[in-house]
Order: sequence, then C-alpha cells, then structure tokens
Amino acid sequence: MANENVATLSDLIATAEEAREKSEAKFSHFRVGAAIETENGKVYSAFNIESSSYGLSMCAERIALWKAITAGESKFKSIVIASDAEDFCSPCGACRQVMFELAGDIDIYMTNRRREMRKEKLSSLLPIAFTANTLLSKLSSVDDKRLKKNLQED
Repeated sequence: MANENVATLSDLIATAEEAREKSEAKFSHFRVGAAIETENGKVYSAFNIESSSYGLSMCAERIALWKAITAGESKFKSIVIASDAEDFCSPCGACRQVMFELAGDIDIYMTNRRREMRKEKLSSLLPIAFTANTLLSKLSSVDDKRLKKNLQED
C-alpha cells in the first residue's frame, strides 16, 4: 500500500527503517527495508524476504518497485535502502539493473545502523547500463520491425 503523505527525506528514511523491522531474513539475519518515492510523492515500502533456497529470495528494493508499478506508477524520484549493516548496503546487481530499466537514473539513499546516510545516482552504481537502447543498437541488422517498435516504446 502507498503512503501518500511522506514528503521529506527523513520520513522516507523512517518508512524504509519501519519496513526493515518486518524483514523475513530468518536465514541470513540481514534485514533490509526500502521505500521508493514516485514523482507525485507517493511512497511504496517493502522488506527483503528470504527462502531456504537463497536464489528464490527477493530484495526489498525490487519488491518496493514492483509494488509501485503494479499500483500503476511509472515515474520515480528516489529510493531509500535501510539495513543493519555497519557500512552502507548498496543494491545488488539484479536490483540495480531492474531499477535502472523501470525507474531510471533515480537517487539512491543508503542508511546504516547508525542512521548515517550516503547518496548516489543509480548511474554511478551501474555505469554503462544495459537498456532497451543497447538491444536496439544490436538489432540494426535485424529486420523485425515489430520487435524494434516494442523496444522503442519503452
């Protein structure tokens, strides 16, 4: 569910920290919460959920983004990632790729257990990102106009 009243960065951090407290990290005990803000100010939060088959686990960042997208959102401003780590917990490679494709070059705020904060642009965490344009450049010799049109619509 979206919280439409979150407006400040400190509120966004608090929302991510609240989500972290609900984390389902019974194997690693590494709790992560995320709160993603849309351009119109709505906030969607989530926490990591682990499976005993680690590959089936899901990161807080992707869950928050997917919740927003399934609610009809498509334009994003920033995401806060709150963890229990001593240092900052940056998004994993899969989260970076998915966020870049679906949310664009948004601001990433990472907080640690001491509530210190670090801000990065997503492009600095995922330089030379693979995007639909990457595919389009590879398709210059392909004569599938329908595939090219679908990629260009994104």
